[in-house]
Formats: sequence, C-alpha cells, structure tokens
Amino acid sequence: MTKPWPGQAYPLGATWDGTGTNFSLFSEVAERVELCLFQEDGSEQRIDLVEVDGFCWHGYLPGIGPGQRYGYRVHGNYDPARGERCNPANLLLDPYAKAVEGTVRWDRSVYGYEFGSPDGDGTPNRTDSKQSVPRSVVVDPSFDWGGDRQLHTPWNETVLYEAHVRGFTKLHPEVEPELRGTYAGLGSEPVVEYLRQLGVSAVELLPVHQFIHDHALVQRGLRNYWGYNSISFLAPHNQYCASGQRGQQVSEFKQMVKDLHRGGIEVILDVVYNHTAEGSNLGPTLCFRGIDNAAYYRLMADDPRYNMDYTGTGNTLNMRHPHVLQLIMDSLRYWIQEMHVDGFRFDLAAALARELHDVDRLSAFFDIIQQDPVINQVKLIAEPWDVGEGGYQVGNFPPLWSEWNGKYRDTVRDYWRGAEGGVAEFAYRLTGSSDLYASNGRRPFASVNFITCHDGFTLRDLVSYNGKHNQDNGEDNRDGTDDNRSWNCGVEGPTDDLSILELRARQERNFLATLMISQGVPMLLAGDEFGRSQAGNNNAFCQDNEISWVDWTLRDDNADLLQFTKAMIRLRRENRVLRRRRWFEGVPLHGKGVSDIGWFTPQGEEMAEEAWGQGFVKSIAVFLNGRASLSPDLRGQTAASASVCLLFNAHSDVVEFKLPSIEWGDGWQLAENTAASDEDQVQRHFESGDTIPVAARSLMILIRRD
Repeated sequence: MTKPWPGQAYPLGATWDGTGTNFSLFSEVAERVELCLFQEDGSEQRIDLVEVDGFCWHGYLPGIGPGQRYGYRVHGNYDPARGERCNPANLLLDPYAKAVEGTVRWDRSVYGYEFGSPDGDGTPNRTDSKQSVPRSVVVDPSFDWGGDRQLHTPWNETVLYEAHVRGFTKLHPEVEPELRGTYAGLGSEPVVEYLRQLGVSAVELLPVHQFIHDHALVQRGLRNYWGYNSISFLAPHNQYCASGQRGQQVSEFKQMVKDLHRGGIEVILDVVYNHTAEGSNLGPTLCFRGIDNAAYYRLMADDPRYNMDYTGTGNTLNMRHPHVLQLIMDSLRYWIQEMHVDGFRFDLAAALARELHDVDRLSAFFDIIQQDPVINQVKLIAEPWDVGEGGYQVGNFPPLWSEWNGKYRDTVRDYWRGAEGGVAEFAYRLTGSSDLYASNGRRPFASVNFITCHDGFTLRDLVSYNGKHNQDNGEDNRDGTDDNRSWNCGVEGPTDDLSILELRARQERNFLATLMISQGVPMLLAGDEFGRSQAGNNNAFCQDNEISWVDWTLRDDNADLLQFTKAMIRLRRENRVLRRRRWFEGVPLHGKGVSDIGWFTPQGEEMAEEAWGQGFVKSIAVFLNGRASLSPDLRGQTAASASVCLLFNAHSDVVEFKLPSIEWGDGWQLAENTAASDEDQVQRHFESGDTIPVAARSLMILIRRD
C-alpha cells in the first residue's frame, strides 16, 4: 500500500467507516505530510498525503481499521525566528487521535532542536524520535449504550465530588485488584454504590485527556499525577485503562460513564485547553509544535521564537486561530456526544478568554460556546483565573457559566480560623455571592463553593497544619502556596492530645456544614468526608502514591465524620431553602414583616448597619424563610420548605444566642450541632425567645417545626 485514495478533509483525525480509514491533518505551514503506519513488529510504513483542501492534508486507506497505530511527519521550514518549527525527524501525534498507545521516553530525539543551541533556535535535531514517543490509534466508535444519556441534574440540586480516576480506587479493598486505579474501577458497583449512599450527584474528575509525565518529574522519580499536562484532547488517558491501550480505553471509559449514570451520578471532566505538554520553546516536539507552531500557540509578537505564557507551564494555546477553536469545540462535542459526559470544568479558564492580552469575557471562545446547541446544554464550570496580569476573574464570566469561587474558599477558611474581618463578606459567601454574580442575571448556582480541592490542603490537613510540608516533591519545600489560611488548632501535624483532636474534628464539621448550607453549588474533595490526609503536602501534583491515593481504611476509622457528611448532604437535599434557585432579597414576603432572610445578633436583635463592619464580630444568627422557596422548580413542581435558623459562633468561647421573636417562628427543632454528638443532646426542641448556648467554634442548625 503506497498510494491512498483521495479521501476527505473532514472530519479531521482518523475515521474508520467499517472498510477503511480516512486520515486528515491540518497544517498551514506544511510543505509535505507523511502518514506513518506501524506494524506489529514495529516497522514503519510512510505514505504521502498529497490531497490538500483548506490546509487539511488527507487520504483514505482501505483495509486500515481499529487498533492501527499511526503518526505523522510534517516537512516544512525550520525557522524559529519566524515561529516555524517543522522537523520530519519528529514523529507526531494526531491532534484528533481518539486513543494513544504508550508514553514519552525522555531522550534527545524528542526535542526538535540540537542541544546547546541558544533558546532552541539553532540547527534542527535530525535524530528520529519514533522509538521514544507514543502512537495515535485508530478506534472503533461503536458501543452499546443501552439507552444511556446525559442526566441533566438541575444546578440547585447538584453536589459535586472532585475525584481522581486512579487515586480514588487504587487502594479500594472492594474493587477487584486488576481494576483498581482504572476507569473500570471507578465504574465498579462498590464505588458507584458508595457515591450514591454518600449523596453526591456528580463526580468531577481530574484530567482524563491523554497527558505526559514531565521530564523534570521523571528525572526526580516522580510523575504528573494530577494530569494537567494534556497532549491529546480527544483521547482518554491510556494508563487509566485496565483492558489495553489499542482503543480499549475508549470503550472502558464509556462503560464507566454508563455505570455511573445508572447510579444517578453525572460525570464532569476537568479539561485543560489552555496549554499543552510541549511546554516552552525549549520543550519537546510531540504534536502541535511540529505540525504548525504559530497556529497552535500564542507566540511573542516581537520575537516568535518564544511562547507567551499565561499558564505557568511554558505555553498558551492560541484561541484566536480558527483551527484551534475548532479543535477545542470538536473535542467538547466529542466528549458530550460520543462519551456521554455531563459537563466540564475548564482549567485556568481566564487564559481561554485572552483575545490579545487582556481577559475578554466576550472572546470568540465564549461566543462560540454560547451559540453551540450541543455544548451549551451541559454544565460549564470555569476556574476563573490564570497566572497572567489581570488573570483573576472571579465573577466576570458570562451568564451560561458557573465558577469555582475562590473568594468563598478564602472567606470561609478565614471565618472559622478566627481571622479579623467581621461577618459581612462571610454573609455574602453564605448566601451565594450575589456581589459577584447577581449583576448580570446569573443565579446563586453560578458559585461553585468549595473549602478544599485537589490543589492545596485536604480538609484534615487544613485543621492540622499551619504551613505546607512538601519536602517529598523534591523542591526543598519551595513549591506550593503559602497562603493556606489554615489553623493547626495548637499543634503542627499529628498529635495524641485529645482536646486538640476534638477541636480539629469540630472544625472539620464546621467546614462541611457551612459548605452544605451555603447557597450555590457545593463541591466536596474526595476523602474529606472521612479525614483523608496528605501529611501536610499542599501541592501533591507529582505524588502518584499513598500521599495522594484515597486511604479507604479511614472510612471505618472516621465513621462519625462520614455519617455527619451524609447527614449534611441529606439535610441540604431535604430543605429547599438551602439550595434556592433565586437570590435572597431581604424584603418582607406577602406584605408581612418577616423577610425572606433575616440577620440577627446573638441577642436576638436584627443586625444594625454599623455592626457589619466591626472586625471583631464572629457570631451571627441567620433566618432563611422557607416560604421564599415556594416558586416552581425546573420540573414545574411546587414544594414547601421549612424555614431554617443558623447559629454561627466562631468565637473561642461559648456564646448565648436568643432565638428571634415569634413572628419569625414559634417552635424550632435542632437538626445539627457541630459541637456535640447525638448522645450529648439533651434538648432538641426550642421556642421563640429561648436562649441557647452555642459552644466555642461551632454551628447549630435549627428547623422551624410549623
């Protein structure tokens, strides 16, 4: 086989039709493109793609089908001063590959330039890289979905659970050993049942696009565990597959989604479209750089040898180029339509909004998503910052989007550790952050609330360490943030002091309870519900080991915390006023004097304006009026909701709270007290005007009985 049929320019990538495969690759700078097919013995056959339409080089090969490994060699100018880095010695991945076999073996051949040349702009490296790079794989797209489809859980009923495909099941005792750490393990019956009983509605998975383990990490004996180093935007990461790397990862991923959907669990992917694993101009040439460097990457206008870096990784994808936009949109639609995922969380999303330099919320990327009839129907979550100037954009994304709310995280951490600042901002965060999201027509669920996530301390470490302990990362503890807003409760790290352990446990309950009673969408970090620790490591991106893996023995050791978390999720689900679709307005309902929300001092008096700015104020009562939650939900149903009274005490001493007067509620029942177990409860029912002692650093939740 030496000459392919003409084939078609679209779709891009390798498309099998049952009798043969159409190949198509975009490159505006190529002078010649070779399709490279690899046989079982490793031998390579090169085939020229001579048909070119709209800069898409294409051809059709009868008899080529699923499992075929392939790559490309692109001939053209090697002129870094003009941003051109074509080098046919580099075997390149297909940007549209649906599956990838193998990984990078780090040696000189994977770099497109000769070592020793300044800034990688000297003589091109002519060493063939085929023995050191992964292969693209032709896949069979067929799969029996059995009627499966996206779940579309309403935003106000969503509880997110951030998890890692490998780390979540690697140590799970009820998952078959050969399935641990894989897509099949995550979709296994014990895991799905655990998530269902916990009460979460969606798993938000750390990156599953094919990614690369950085050379610098491999040299230190580490790995890119988190996976924010993508090299292929349509391929499930092959090392998470239990059944093989020749396309099996596609069907195994689909089965995982199907199994999670059967348990009522949505699947949301953390996607990394802001940069790729090729890094700076000194990085390897694995795919995009060798295909069309200036099209795929943002280059410095005054010196195209260098990449613009808004991501801290060495490069930034060029969202201004139509073929880059097309790649990302095609990728999103593929994961929705072919893989049935329910939404996306966009890593460093501010970088995607940069048209020229400044972040532009109306950039082409967001315009296209807004009008796309497939993508605009799923959940879209932005990490609303990047590392460039002006990159912190919390609250500035378009109405279709929800956002990780970093201000919520910081404010709630500060409140419970007793930092000065009063309760005004805490009140905004508790009620959905209307100061950030209400002005442009967005709803409370625009705010994805979280206390902890993969990046930083776990919840157990947040209450056990004042500083980071990242020595295992091999950077002398220089990496990771120093702005943890944590409090170790008196001792750094592990302790046998029962009083400190009790205080830490109470603080964990405070954080979990606050998260679940806040307006917006709560996100729980996997393992926080039973006290997972990373021994103070707040940057475990490179720790593919017991530091990062979920320790399931803690499920029994900390059963009380797990039961508390389940109870708080259930309380949220059963009380509509805790998950409203609309903002509180602070106005009386139906002409009566009782508002939809009320703020009270511990003395039972409504908060005066001047009290909000007092930095020493750490105790507050909040009345949430259930009658304000009678509006129809997304299904057109109307449901009543009990009113709720929240008693917050972040002081170091007991504070006596007087319940509001009778018009706000004549009878109250205690639902949760973060300072006591069920066995400690003596009084669970209260009347208006009663005085209730609220323990130091604790929270009580009361439900109106009538």
